[in-house]
Amino acid sequence: MRGPRDETVPNPDSELRDQLQTMEGKVRKLRETRNSLRDQGKAIAKKRNAVQDQYKEHRDKLTDMKAELDAIHAERNLHKAKRNAIQEQLRDLIGQAKGRRNEKGEKKSATAEYSQLMSEIKNLEERFQTNSSSTKKEKETMERIKRMKRRVEELEPEVAKFEIINVDLSNLDEAIATLKAEADDAHKMFVEALKRADAAWIEYKAGLDHRNFLKAEGDRHHEESVEFHEKANVIHAKIEELMVDVNKVRDELNMAREERESWISEHNDAVKAEMKTGAESEEVAEALVQSLLSEGELVFGGIGKGDSSLSKKRGSGSSKKKNMRRLGPIRRR
Repeated sequence: MRGPRDETVPNPDSELRDQLQTMEGKVRKLRETRNSLRDQGKAIAKKRNAVQDQYKEHRDKLTDMKAELDAIHAERNLHKAKRNAIQEQLRDLIGQAKGRRNEKGEKKSATAEYSQLMSEIKNLEERFQTNSSSTKKEKETMERIKRMKRRVEELEPEVAKFEIINVDLSNLDEAIATLKAEADDAHKMFVEALKRADAAWIEYKAGLDHRNFLKAEGDRHHEESVEFHEKANVIHAKIEELMVDVNKVRDELNMAREERESWISEHNDAVKAEMKTGAESEEVAEALVQSLLSEGELVFGGIGKGDSSLSKKRGSGSSKKKNMRRLGPIRRR
């Protein structure tokens, strides 16, 4: 029966075990800190991704807003150009009304020249059809009309671009009034487009500011996430460095345990060998076989005829030997 363990016997590995427990506790704390930093980095990275998705969506919205703003600007510029062209034509007509038609150095606008040519061509064609004249005069009139029409063709692209109103230059006062009204309408449309452009710009500018805010927020979250992961990597490197020492102590404990187990096994094997009976011992069995072959008789238990009296005498002492052999093998702890 196994007796109580003697608590006074010191554990030969207690110092190494205490050292190992301290080191493993430090590793656990470092791992908890590392994992916490990584979790925080992942949470912030998730925020960063959400902000970046908003940034991409808002950027597409800004693209549409910019296209709309450009369209309003194009419309505004068109009304402005039309107003300016009509006003230039109007100035020419006003100059003509004041008797400045043939002043040297006076340059007519394309629209004024176009309108004047169209009016002159109409008058010449009407006179050519209603009045009779000489062949020479008719030929000169036809040549003059051709030259005017060629000039009209040259002016048509520029005039058509602004949708200039054709006026009857035979009545300058009426033509001036018509052009003033058209110029006022073009100016009103220009002002209206300008207001819409200003309102669209305010909205677009606010969109640009929000885009910049989202960009800054995404960058900030990214930097924070990287910072947490870098801190976690530093602690992970410390864990790997500490684990080298932990594994060394574990190896020392394993080697010491294996050495003790080997010594105990060898001791137990030796004790078992000493405690074997004749029936269990191969050496005794071999000796009995040799005795049988040489003497021709064998008594079970390894005792011959002449040994019966001797065995009785020795019987009293056998109990003492059995008591001495009760010491069993050493048990492992």
